[in-house]
Amino acid sequence: MCYTLEFGFKKKTKIEESKNVTDAKRKLRVAAYCRVSTDSDAQAESLEAQVTHYENYIAARNDWKCAGVYYDEGITGTKKEKRPELNRMLADCKAGKIDFIISKSISRFSRNTADCLELVRKLLNLNIPVYFEKENINTGSMESELFLSILSSMAADESLSISENSKWSVQRRFENATFKIGCPPYGYDWNKQNIVVNPEQAAIVKRIFASALSGIGTAKIANMLNEEKIPTRKGNHWSASTVKGILTNEKYTGDVLFQKTYTDAQFNRHHNRGEKNQYFVSDHHEAIISHSEFEAAGKMLKQHAKEKNVIPDSEKYQKRYAFSGKIICGKCGSTFKRRTHYTSGDSYIAWCCNTHLNDKNACSMKSIKDDDLKLAFVTMMNKLVFAHRYVLKPYTEALKTESTDDFLRRIQELTTELAQNTEQRERLQQLAAQGFLDKVLFTKETNELLTKADHIRKEMDAQSNNVSSDVSKVNAATALLHFAEKEEMLETFNEELFEKHVNRITVISRTEYRFELQCGLSLTERI
Repeated sequence: MCYTLEFGFKKKTKIEESKNVTDAKRKLRVAAYCRVSTDSDAQAESLEAQVTHYENYIAARNDWKCAGVYYDEGITGTKKEKRPELNRMLADCKAGKIDFIISKSISRFSRNTADCLELVRKLLNLNIPVYFEKENINTGSMESELFLSILSSMAADESLSISENSKWSVQRRFENATFKIGCPPYGYDWNKQNIVVNPEQAAIVKRIFASALSGIGTAKIANMLNEEKIPTRKGNHWSASTVKGILTNEKYTGDVLFQKTYTDAQFNRHHNRGEKNQYFVSDHHEAIISHSEFEAAGKMLKQHAKEKNVIPDSEKYQKRYAFSGKIICGKCGSTFKRRTHYTSGDSYIAWCCNTHLNDKNACSMKSIKDDDLKLAFVTMMNKLVFAHRYVLKPYTEALKTESTDDFLRRIQELTTELAQNTEQRERLQQLAAQGFLDKVLFTKETNELLTKADHIRKEMDAQSNNVSSDVSKVNAATALLHFAEKEEMLETFNEELFEKHVNRITVISRTEYRFELQCGLSLTERI
């Protein structure tokens, strides 16, 4: 049992021996877990020192015997699934090979609060306590769980702080073009200062581009390389995606685009689709292929995708957000990009004006929270549900009876005019053939009629589009009315409803948004 005294005196902590230790007739099987977060030489020495410390620490106790020292090297502590030695230790615990675990600190065990508590509770269910040296905590005393939760939260904050500092440093290096590519692509090697061409691999890269430019698909190129037993950098087999990755990598032109991916607050990796700034550096290193070859290969890939009816960056391959492409700045007319904003110990999703992101002086529109937009949509839809008899129903009926008839009437008039125009041109041809009309006058009159016929056709197309648009509006209004007539108020944001009924959102201010609906209605909502 553990208890602490700190009432104006020097803090003293006493740890009573676990009952398991004193009562057991056999020696307690004790394991130790340690970790360093990088694989540098200094950290390797630190890890070696930790291992030696625990081997001696356990051997010094007559009632203990070493059940193993488990250590993860060069691996982050934020996620337990990425630590094989920790998972191996847990497996040994489940197999009944370990009675007690010691670790240097909570931050060495886990920097994620949820993971830390989950691990501790799993081990306690197996009757295996954990002792953290630095914090002087024995989890066999369950009243220490609250303290453990607080300390692991502090460790999580520390991890986030370290992460943010690291991100800031990397960001500065992106901006001043001093960031070093430590893991070069196939075709290059790292000489501890920059990336340099690997002649043997570069020849394969040139061959891949040449094959693609000759019309060979990525799958066939991969099969060809595999048949010739040409290995990838990691010694694996080639695949269509691997070949495509080479054909779309700007580094082969000597240029570099930094921050193609980013890590979120939950330490998950994502492709950067506008959430973070990107940095382009030209002539960064020696090129393997020319810019013209790279661009031509890109066009070939797009052509192949078009033939297969595959749209690049479509929902077929990635998850798009409901608001993507639908938010318009009311001040400059630019679209908004999704961003993750970080505050002290927290983060939230926001949408930012593209113009403002590029130049704050060009547009003063500030970012808006994702949650505020969702709340505004829910409020607007609930208002429509509440007042559908007075708003939606009359509007839908008006759409059905008014405008479409006008458009159809005008199309009929234009059809008659076009028929008359054709008849007039035929009459001119007859008069000219009979010699009653000279060639110059015939040409002049015919050209005038052809010009008029062209104008008539253009107006007919426009009116037809109006009819089609009106029909779409009627269908959209009818669908919205059916929803509202159910009189079921929304409690949370419904992505399906939003995509079905909202055409776009115009941001007037950070607290005022105008929703332009598919049915033609434009409604302003304030939060």
